[in-house]
Amino acid sequence: MLVWAKRIGWGIGALLLLLALTFLSLVRITVQPASPSVSQSAAVEPAAPPVAANGDPVALIIPVEGVAVRQLSDTWGQSRGGGAREHHAIDIMAPHGTPVLAAASGTVEKIFESVNGGHTIYVRTRDRAAVHYYAHLDGYLVVERQVVHQGDRIATVGNTGSAQGGAPHLHFEIKLMQSGEGWWQGRNINPYPLLRDADR
Repeated sequence: MLVWAKRIGWGIGALLLLLALTFLSLVRITVQPASPSVSQSAAVEPAAPPVAANGDPVALIIPVEGVAVRQLSDTWGQSRGGGAREHHAIDIMAPHGTPVLAAASGTVEKIFESVNGGHTIYVRTRDRAAVHYYAHLDGYLVVERQVVHQGDRIATVGNTGSAQGGAPHLHFEIKLMQSGEGWWQGRNINPYPLLRDADR
C-alpha cells in the first residue's frame, strides 16, 4: 500500500510541475526601459531593426502584400478535411492575385503541385534552419534554386488545391529543419506568433 501511495504522490508532483511549466511558458514578461528625457527640438533618429549575422532582419514580414498585423487570425490547430487533419499553418486572407512576399531571405527549394496545397513553393531560409511553405497560390513569380530576398514578390494569392471554390488566401507554414532533411520534412511551428510580432 505504501508503494502505491508513493507512486501516486510522485505522479501528482510530476503533474503539478508540468502544469507550472505550461503556465510559465504562457507568461510574457517585458521590461520597459525608462525613456530618456529629450528636448522637443532635438531630432530623434529611428532605431534600425535588429539584424542577423547574414544581414537579414531577424523578424519575419507578413508574406502577403498590404496585409496588416491586425488582419491576421490564428488558424493553427483548426480542423481541416472534415476532421481528417489539423491545420498546422496560418491562412492569410487576401484578394485573388495579391502578391505573395518572401517572409525571409532564402532559396526556392521546390515548386510543387499537390492535391491539398495546389500550387506551392518551398523556400529554405539562408541559415537552412527552416523551410517556409506557401500554398493555394494562383501563379509563380520565381523558379527553383532562385535566391530570394525578404520582401521579394514570389507568387500571387489564389485558391488552388483543397481551397478551390473557396475564398482566396495564402496558406503559410514554417517547418524547422534538422541537418539533412528534405523540403517535405521538418517540424511545423505556429507562424502566427512570429507574424503577429512583425514590425510592418
